[in-house]
Amino acid sequence: MKSYSAKDIRNIVLAGHGGRGKTTLAEAMLYISNATDRLGRVTDGNTVLDFDAEEKRRKCSIASAIASFEWKNTKINIIDTPGLFDFAGGVSEGMRAAGAVLIVLASGSTLDVGAEKAYKAATDRGINKMFAITKCDAENAHFYKTFDSIKEEYGNSICPVVVPYVEGDKVVSYVDFSRNEAFSYKDGKRSDAPMPENDERTNRMRDAFIEAVACTDDELMEKFFEGIPLTDDEIDKGLKAGILAGEISPVYACSGYQLEAVDLINNSIVQSAPDAASVASEGDITCDENGPLAAICFKTVADPFVGKMSYFKVISGKITADTPAYNERTGETERMGKILFPKGGKQEDASVILAGDIGIITKLSSFKTGDTLCAPKSEIKLKGVNFPAPCLPMAVKVKKKGEEDKVAAGLNRLAEEDLTISYTTNTETKEQIISGLGEQHLDSVVTKLKNKFGVEVDLTVPKVAYRETISKKVAVQGRHKKQSGGSGQFGDVWIEFEHIDGEGFEFAERVVGGSVPKNFFPAVEKGLREAILKGPLAGYPVVGLRATLYDGSSHPVDSNEMAFKMAAKIAYKNGMPQANPKLLEPYGSLKAYMPGDNLGDIMGDVTKRRGRVLGMGPCEDDPKMQELVAEVPMSEMGDFATVLRSVTIGRGYFSFVFDHYEAAPENVAQKVIEEAKLEADDE
Repeated sequence: MKSYSAKDIRNIVLAGHGGRGKTTLAEAMLYISNATDRLGRVTDGNTVLDFDAEEKRRKCSIASAIASFEWKNTKINIIDTPGLFDFAGGVSEGMRAAGAVLIVLASGSTLDVGAEKAYKAATDRGINKMFAITKCDAENAHFYKTFDSIKEEYGNSICPVVVPYVEGDKVVSYVDFSRNEAFSYKDGKRSDAPMPENDERTNRMRDAFIEAVACTDDELMEKFFEGIPLTDDEIDKGLKAGILAGEISPVYACSGYQLEAVDLINNSIVQSAPDAASVASEGDITCDENGPLAAICFKTVADPFVGKMSYFKVISGKITADTPAYNERTGETERMGKILFPKGGKQEDASVILAGDIGIITKLSSFKTGDTLCAPKSEIKLKGVNFPAPCLPMAVKVKKKGEEDKVAAGLNRLAEEDLTISYTTNTETKEQIISGLGEQHLDSVVTKLKNKFGVEVDLTVPKVAYRETISKKVAVQGRHKKQSGGSGQFGDVWIEFEHIDGEGFEFAERVVGGSVPKNFFPAVEKGLREAILKGPLAGYPVVGLRATLYDGSSHPVDSNEMAFKMAAKIAYKNGMPQANPKLLEPYGSLKAYMPGDNLGDIMGDVTKRRGRVLGMGPCEDDPKMQELVAEVPMSEMGDFATVLRSVTIGRGYFSFVFDHYEAAPENVAQKVIEEAKLEADDE
């Protein structure tokens, strides 16, 4: 494909609820433009955009995918994104690269959660919104039901551009108000159709369209009120200006599966959607191919054949094979890899990627998603990609011992590709922890580990990092004496153990008269610090403890550092059971967001998890949502992400971070202690 200037490029992201026909519509757009020689079907697993093996197995998108096509001397980059909330990272990537979003809904449905989220994401990102209502050919289709639900939510900005003309229960033709023409379709082929003249609903929609267009310009408004028809050029100008200003969100009826009115959407994208030159500029950086180089890496893929592929949107300047690949984050300059244009799972060679366009650069080792590529020593830094934070942690259990390193390498690779994945190793519990956006998300990670890296794992609930402390002050002796030929060992200490506030350990001494020589004090402290790593109840570290060395004795020959270190450990072992030890469990700070109708249900769920509600009220960033603040034991949060999503139908989200430790209830403590004993016995 040849290179296009920014004014002839349209970057469109397709977003919306799962199962609404995004990929099908994208495949139809590619097919009718001759970018593909066959119409891919999701159900057949032969689409250009759902090319991953896991996508073919699930028959749905799980990652963003990009392909381009030419239409009326214009290059259109379409970014197909997943509709399942577990794979929302793909939507974040698409929103960062696009200049407008085409929100896809199914005819007959009302405004769904996926569409709401896409609209909000586009609003937050500051890009223009368009709507496609697909599946108008379906048996239970009802375009106007869907249209009315959108208009009810978003008001007069919702503007019909292409609507179906229905006789009985069947779509007879599609009316394009931008040209005041009607078309019928058979086997994907378009033919002219008569304009519905006496259809009240169609006429009402056309009046709404003309009024919306006229409102974008004072001269057009004047003509409108005088009853003077607007010309095609005036309609195009008004519609484009309205979309660019965010005053108009056009709505198109279509059937991707039957190739109906898809060409009208392509026409409108060319005529009315904002071009890259109009919307790609960021801050002081103008979308100019002759300007300073500035490109954002919005997606990273590790391809088994091509290697690492970094997807860039060029904001300013141009990228060629001779361009130094300077990474603003690292300060490193790399040799430019191969330059490609994406076509789903395949690529096309490119000689240059101009400002406003999207392309791939291979084998850039230092670049990560969110990095800025610019001229060497340039201070240009572009805004990164706003990914949702992972919220469901699970422990990784390797099925075959000895493959832990392979698993770690695979997870690091996957986490580099998908920034909604977090991978860490908990040094305390000795578990590999993978966090994602939901159960399906993590399930796909497990499958990729098997298929791409040849390792099989199970996911289990992560162990909780409990702590132990004491509630009673005790004074005990620790005496270590060993004599077995040659030099012996002798250490004798009296130590006072008591509880202190906080989660630290304090060592003090008040030895009088040199009963314990000062040079052995560090050995006593070292012995205690090693001992507190394992508490008396369930073997968890002891916190909130002060140990005061106040007496003891020594031997002029047999006393040494090791002897006093051992004596300190003996004192700890003797004293802790006497000090009324208690198990502490970690609490986290929860901030959950949900519609007001769901507040009571979520509050009840938090209470069942032994959580304490600290406050609630309207969310500052989103007035339609309520914020619930609570403290909840971390051991109780395992399936909260799933429950919140289920109760709120996907609208809810939350953050949860560790806050403090506090004493566990007796029944909880006893259960933890018993489980620890069983685990110790198994070892």
